[in-house]
Amino acid sequence: MDYKEEFVAAIDIGTTKIVAIVGKRKENGKIEILGISKTVSKGVKRGVVLNIEEAVNSIQKTVEDVQFTVGKQISEVYVGIAGQHIKSIKNRGYINRDSYDDEITKEDINALIQDMYKIPIDIGEEIIHVLPQNFIVDNETGVKNPVGMSGKRVEANFHIVIGQIASAKNIGKCIAKAGLNLNQLILEPLASSEAVLTDDEKEAGVALVDIGGGTTDIAVYYDDIIRHTAVIPFGGDVVTKDIKEGCSILQRQAELLKIQYGSALGDLAKDAEVVSIPGISGREPKEISFKSLAYIIQSRMEEILDAVIYEIENSGYFDRLSAGIVLTGGGALLKHLPALVKFKTGMDVRIGYPTEHLATDAIKEVNHPMFSTSVGLILKGFEQCNNQKSTKKVLEPQVENEEEIEFDQEIEKKERKNGLLGNLKKVFTDIFDEDDAEM
Repeated sequence: MDYKEEFVAAIDIGTTKIVAIVGKRKENGKIEILGISKTVSKGVKRGVVLNIEEAVNSIQKTVEDVQFTVGKQISEVYVGIAGQHIKSIKNRGYINRDSYDDEITKEDINALIQDMYKIPIDIGEEIIHVLPQNFIVDNETGVKNPVGMSGKRVEANFHIVIGQIASAKNIGKCIAKAGLNLNQLILEPLASSEAVLTDDEKEAGVALVDIGGGTTDIAVYYDDIIRHTAVIPFGGDVVTKDIKEGCSILQRQAELLKIQYGSALGDLAKDAEVVSIPGISGREPKEISFKSLAYIIQSRMEEILDAVIYEIENSGYFDRLSAGIVLTGGGALLKHLPALVKFKTGMDVRIGYPTEHLATDAIKEVNHPMFSTSVGLILKGFEQCNNQKSTKKVLEPQVENEEEIEFDQEIEKKERKNGLLGNLKKVFTDIFDEDDAEM
């Protein structure tokens, strides 16, 4: 089997880390992760590439590591895109078909989707995704998949994701300079949703909140349809920065404090417990109470959650999310964060792990909220491959039929030619036979 058909490779370019991952789909549909590598991200801020050379070096390093682990060369990759520049809009489109009798085909739906790429948008922007929400066939509303139905007019409501051309091109440049081909850019919250949300949650109504280092990504689903996507330009890094400034310590010390002793609820931290931080360059060590640390973290996390709540309300589905909120990303493991989110929103909250789609023999370290986007990119990659294969299958019989028609036409020509020659031969034979009889 061809390498491209058997494996999918993806790169998650984050603010704090760059991950290269290679996966294979097993017969039961689960994903086996063959190799994963992460390295410190450089040249990226809040999901946007600001220094191409530094970003390329980080990408090359992690790709080399994963190639060594897998023992295969990576050539094509799926890559995530996020950042403050990402926005989403709703739009509606329609096509009028020639006949009521003909069935609606995938080609009709593709034509409808392609029309959405032509809608006017601001200068310097481009459409990244066109996601159909639901269809209307001859005024019949709420159709999820109209393929195979009969109808003359097909309408659809679309969720359209838009980003800056410059940002997308910079990611493309990084991938090209790293010696790879960019297969497709995929919006990171969509990838994370694919990895951690269940079908039941999407139907009941759920908001995915992916808390990364530089951004917090949001995706809202209801009735199994994507309703809203957004990227908030704040993540775990701003919490670390607040700890650094509030406690007057180094960045790396602040990060360790957050991970090991941090809490998102100040009231639950104990007054008596303190941690001693070594002083800078031989200075006196500092003692920081867990309670002070927790209040610093809580105040910043509440700001991020206020932005998250605003986006969910903006979707129009805040009161309809029966499955509540699913937290994922590296920042989701902050102690007592689910309790804070539940307190702020009044919704059910769980931590999302990419367990459901992973094979039992997958690498254990992959089953971590920080790798939700990476696993989701692999899943989206396989989905794209399947779409391409199904399109190819639709086209193949048409090509064969054309060849058969041409072949039949060729035979018919030959038969006509042979028939004409045969008739002429018979005429000449009869003439000569008559002459012989007279003689």
